[in-house]
Amino acid sequence: MALNAVVQAAGGVVSRRAADGTLQVLVVHRPRYDDWSLPKGKLEPGETHEAAACREVVEETGVVCELGEELPTSEYVDRKGRPKVVRYWRMSAIGNQPWHPNQEIDKRAWIAAAEAATLLSYEGDRRLVEAVADEPREGAQ
Repeated sequence: MALNAVVQAAGGVVSRRAADGTLQVLVVHRPRYDDWSLPKGKLEPGETHEAAACREVVEETGVVCELGEELPTSEYVDRKGRPKVVRYWRMSAIGNQPWHPNQEIDKRAWIAAAEAATLLSYEGDRRLVEAVADEPREGAQ
């Protein structure tokens, strides 16, 4: 990869309603960085952003999702000093696959969207959750 190449990644804000109607979002803990974030990851060669978003959510959480509308894109410089662009989608859980804690993701949790402001490590992630929480879902499936 060229030094100035932009790292392309994708992920999702997976949400659901708890029994009491509270909006919950799915978050992951990365032990390498000791942070809480939204599930996301780099595109594989030839992969679309949409496919990468779904794949990364399954790999990091075991939750199979369908894509909703695209959310704001996040652009920043990664820990290696490279420009990085992450495209996100609103996602709805449609199933589960086996998942076990691993070196990349050691915890996953459904949290109230209101908790995101205090648990998520990055402002960009918090803004994405706020965008999902602020937009009512019409005809939720």
